[in-house]
Amino acid sequence: MITTVTLNVAVDKLYLVDEFHVGGVTRVKECSATAGGKGLNVARVASLLGEDVLAAGFVGGHSGGYVEELLKADGVKSSFVHVKGESRTCINIIDRGGKSTEFLEPGVTVTEKDKNRFLEEYTQAVQKSSVIALSGSMPRGCGPEFYSELIQLAKEGGCRVILDTSGENLKQGIKAMPTMIKPNQDEIAALTGANIKDRDDAVRAAEKLYDGGIPYVVVSLGKHGAVLVCREGAFEGTPPDVKVVNTVGCGDSMVAAFAAGFERGYPPEQALQFALAVSSANAMCRQTGFFHPTDLNEILSAGKVTKLA
Repeated sequence: MITTVTLNVAVDKLYLVDEFHVGGVTRVKECSATAGGKGLNVARVASLLGEDVLAAGFVGGHSGGYVEELLKADGVKSSFVHVKGESRTCINIIDRGGKSTEFLEPGVTVTEKDKNRFLEEYTQAVQKSSVIALSGSMPRGCGPEFYSELIQLAKEGGCRVILDTSGENLKQGIKAMPTMIKPNQDEIAALTGANIKDRDDAVRAAEKLYDGGIPYVVVSLGKHGAVLVCREGAFEGTPPDVKVVNTVGCGDSMVAAFAAGFERGYPPEQALQFALAVSSANAMCRQTGFFHPTDLNEILSAGKVTKLA
């Protein structure tokens, strides 16, 4: 089983508009809502891939209840700790030119009691899981060291752990040596102090983190694909050429695909190609953290993975 952890869940609302201008009145042409927060995107995509998935984290208030309803409608099992306050709402506005503008609320505040309740449920989930995916930001009340604690517990339980976060959460989290991290160019630059201008810079930075004890380092390069450094070497992945509709959730879809790849025992080349295909299929959809199986099947072998070293 794959357990996804989303400590700062959200109701993700997508607004489609003709034009968006600060200070004006904007009429929304279409609106949709999904269970959001990076880890819930991972959960939904992994479930669409046919994996057994459990979504865990904190939820609060009516918004938190709505998140649970949305996940149930998506066929995703969940086990959340309920806390005081309202789970956040995050808004993504896309204009007719495809430009995206996001508004991300801070979310609930959790207490020590809330965290202890979560740790009890998390420990039980670890016992049933083989892969744990930790994604996104922390709610208020959780320090960046909390991810390190979750990684250590998962490793002690024999799970492979994927950490996908940024800033201080990432810096503190990697001290516990997760199985895999997936920073983008800016995130790995901040993490290593390197100036990432091209693919070779990204590979060198990834190698530095691999040498530091992280078995799989994936650096996402946006439309240029991704690089992977692991025991088997360094690999460059070029994504399929698709019509991009919405890029929000592509990184989460990549994490879901790697989690599924760990479950299925894919070798690195296959895992990277699979992840780029799933991410690209997500980009072809309006909905965040979603893909159409027919799209994925058509592009599954269209990307290219090259071993660099």
